[in-house]
Amino acid sequence: MINIYLPEPTQSTWLQSAETFLSKWNFPNAIGSIDGKHVTIKCPNNTGSRHFCYLKKFSVVLMAIVDADYKFVCVDIGGYGRNSDGGIFEASIMGQRFQNKTINVPVDQPLPNQQEPTPYVLLGDEAFPLKPYLMRPFPYRQSRQEHTKDLFNYRLCRARRVVENAFGILSKKFRIYSRPLEMNIDTVKHVIHQAIQIILNILNKNNNRT
Repeated sequence: MINIYLPEPTQSTWLQSAETFLSKWNFPNAIGSIDGKHVTIKCPNNTGSRHFCYLKKFSVVLMAIVDADYKFVCVDIGGYGRNSDGGIFEASIMGQRFQNKTINVPVDQPLPNQQEPTPYVLLGDEAFPLKPYLMRPFPYRQSRQEHTKDLFNYRLCRARRVVENAFGILSKKFRIYSRPLEMNIDTVKHVIHQAIQIILNILNKNNNRT
C-alpha cells in the first residue's frame, strides 16, 4: 500500500463536501463516496495469485474517496486485486486514519430537523463493513420489506454513485485503462497517480469558469 497522494483533507474540505452532498444528492452528513477500481495489469513476475481478482484478470486496486463534485479527495493505490474493497480500505493509511479519528473529520452534527448529534460518514456499497464513519445499504431482504429502508438505500446508492462516475471520467479521459498495463507495479502506481492529478486540474479549471 502507498501513502495518501493528495493534499491532506481539512475540516473545511469535509464540510464543503457534506454541504454539496446534501444540496445535490439529498443525503445529509455525507463527506465522501468510497469505492475501489480494478486497474488491469499484466501479471507481474513471481507474484502468484495476489493480483488475480474476481473479474478473472490481474489488477491493482485504486481505492478512492470522492466528493460530491467528482473530485478525488483521498486515494490509496496498489492494493492486490484478490483482496476485497473493505479489506483494502481497512489496511490502507486513510482507512486507519478514519478508524483512529486522525483525518480531520468534523465533530458530529445533528441531521436536518433533528437535535441528536450524528457522525459524518463515507458512503460505500455492500463490499464495505458498517462503521460509525462508513454507511452501507441495508441488506436486500430487509429493504424490500420496509419502505423506509428501501428509500434509504435508494438515496445512499444515488449519492454513492459519484465515485463510480469519477472512475468513469478517469477511464474516458485516459484510454490506457481499456487494456492491461504492461509495466512494473511502481510505474503503474505512478501512472494512476498522474492521471488523477490531471483530472483534478481539469475539474478545478471547469469550476473556476463558472
